[in-house]
Amino acid sequence: MGEVPEEVTGEPAERPARPTGADLAGRRVVVAGLGVTGRAVVAALAERGARVRTVDERAADADARGPEGVDLAATDLVVTSPGWAPHHPLLAAATAAGVPVWSEVELAWRLRADRTPGPDGAPRGPAPWLVVTGTNGKTTTVGMLASILTAAGHRAPAVGNVGTPVLSAATDPAVDVLAVELSSFQMHFTASMTAHAAAILNVAPDHLDWHGGMAAYVADKARVYHRAVLACVYDAADPRLERLVAEADVAEGARAVGFTRGAPAPGQLGVVDGILVDRAFHTGLDDPHRRRSAAELATLDDLAHLAGPTGVVAPHVVANALAAAALARAWGVPASAVRDGLRAFPAGAHRSVVVRSLDGVAYVDDSKATNAHAASASLAAYPAGTVVWIAGGLAKGARFEDLVAARADRLRAVVLIGVDAEPWAAALARHAPAIPVVRVDPTDTGTVMTRAVDAARRLAQPGDTVLLAPASASMDQFDSYADRGDRFAEAVRALGGTSAEA
Repeated sequence: MGEVPEEVTGEPAERPARPTGADLAGRRVVVAGLGVTGRAVVAALAERGARVRTVDERAADADARGPEGVDLAATDLVVTSPGWAPHHPLLAAATAAGVPVWSEVELAWRLRADRTPGPDGAPRGPAPWLVVTGTNGKTTTVGMLASILTAAGHRAPAVGNVGTPVLSAATDPAVDVLAVELSSFQMHFTASMTAHAAAILNVAPDHLDWHGGMAAYVADKARVYHRAVLACVYDAADPRLERLVAEADVAEGARAVGFTRGAPAPGQLGVVDGILVDRAFHTGLDDPHRRRSAAELATLDDLAHLAGPTGVVAPHVVANALAAAALARAWGVPASAVRDGLRAFPAGAHRSVVVRSLDGVAYVDDSKATNAHAASASLAAYPAGTVVWIAGGLAKGARFEDLVAARADRLRAVVLIGVDAEPWAAALARHAPAIPVVRVDPTDTGTVMTRAVDAARRLAQPGDTVLLAPASASMDQFDSYADRGDRFAEAVRALGGTSAEA
């Protein structure tokens, strides 16, 4: 990967010197977006004496509702929330005018606080960042990573796209190390961040309307490896990720570390006879026995609480655990902390959660599976012919041909929700013509999930799983993927019958 400039944009010669993060006092900063992230940015800038102006069309307390309320000639810096795409008129105009545009992540990196000195009084410098990105699995992986780091005795919050702004932790002297989840949105306007170790879990088409195409989406993900200090972690089964690592401009001595669900090669983490093992960080690079040895980290039984109704830990969950272990081990965490951290990690909300078992049928909420890649991984965890799949929503131009072709063997039936029926109808007719399909009328949004669950119950047989893994966004009929999952759980719990609560 070629050198990424320190700043995102150029700047005319007559403009004052660019802010670096240490000299924000008196700077004229526009904050674009007043969600949780934007408000954290405003507070941090105000504390440092910046002159802040806010822009948000939906926030009543914003200084301006749109670009027309911003004088870019009197602006030194724009800090944008991740939901604002690069082609937004304000950001596009700022770029054209030579005004630097930073993400909250970029600001957080520049404002990092030194950690509280150790018992000996020696300075420790800012907390290192261990960073996770990818199309799917980020939140689970960064949660596992934070749990492992905590088990090792470190104060290590999970921050970033997981919900807590990076800025809050990066400026806290009491934090030892950050487990950072970054989306492609957050990476786009981030240029100077240097991860101690970074992982890309996977890359599949998503958010292409925001990025303008697959190449731009992948390029933003790849930024996470730029200048990595210790390790670039990747799925060894994905040649594209291997190429991104090979092309990355990293610090001298940084290592490429693959993870695999099978037996690992030297320099990798993987699984042998149900044991998660480390052949990358288990001993020194100069150890003559290095290639013939490994460190045991955990067992699949340590992940049993994350298994679905079949009792089998899904392959993508194992991959997430290996990626988290690789990042933690790169930073020097002992093997025992990996085991203890994975055991302590709780199942995330709306991520393959068994809501209820009723009349021999399991009802599973995986509403977080908002794209085809995630839904495919979810379906792969079940035996052939046993899934009544509740799918659909806002497709955002996506097609589902590959998903249905790959997972049709898992299906007993399909219940379709959402407003975008055409791409589903085409994919199912072509690749699963024998599978029964029930289309839920989308006109009564308030009852759509109740009707979907009722239809799924009629189609399911004992031993089956009714799986909500929509492969689509939720905003057509629900407030969020969480709201969609909550509605599913409410509808399932309202069913009568012989039940075993999850």
